[in-house]
Amino acid sequence: MTEKTSDDRLFPPALAAVAQVEFVYGDEGEGLDFSPYDAFDSAEETTDWLRLWTGNRELDGDAYRVFGQDGSGGLAALWFARPGRPLAEQPVVFMGSEGECGVVAGDLSGFLWVLADGFGPKEAALHEDREARPDAALAELAERYASTPRRPAREIITEAQSEFSTFVEDIDALCR
Repeated sequence: MTEKTSDDRLFPPALAAVAQVEFVYGDEGEGLDFSPYDAFDSAEETTDWLRLWTGNRELDGDAYRVFGQDGSGGLAALWFARPGRPLAEQPVVFMGSEGECGVVAGDLSGFLWVLADGFGPKEAALHEDREARPDAALAELAERYASTPRRPAREIITEAQSEFSTFVEDIDALCR
């Protein structure tokens, strides 16, 4: 069982602010392919999704707080990988509709800076060659809510993927 803190179901103000942003994704791949939620999926929804996604009926979704998706149905979530640490200090991960997955950022603050540089969860986790496309409105939001100074998205993503280097293999091991 994953140890959590008492705030593990409260939707963080930073994500509530992100949910107010209108993300526009164009035909040519401009913008961000991301639809944030205004609340976490329920524990039941998360468990059902994880069981379907992995084919493993023994799992529960307790380690994830799903807060958004891309156009194909891939999900963005906070992942309880740091026992006993607050929700905002947990990494952000992406789990795609076709079984692809990856680490997006090491914490919620990093995720805000990743968005500000023009990367959605899918682009951050899976597209190493994508160039930054800074967004002034998202940078302003990150400046308001992030607890860390601005850094380039690629640096944040690379650091998080290095810290959680076995995430993909660990997820693959859960699949049946």
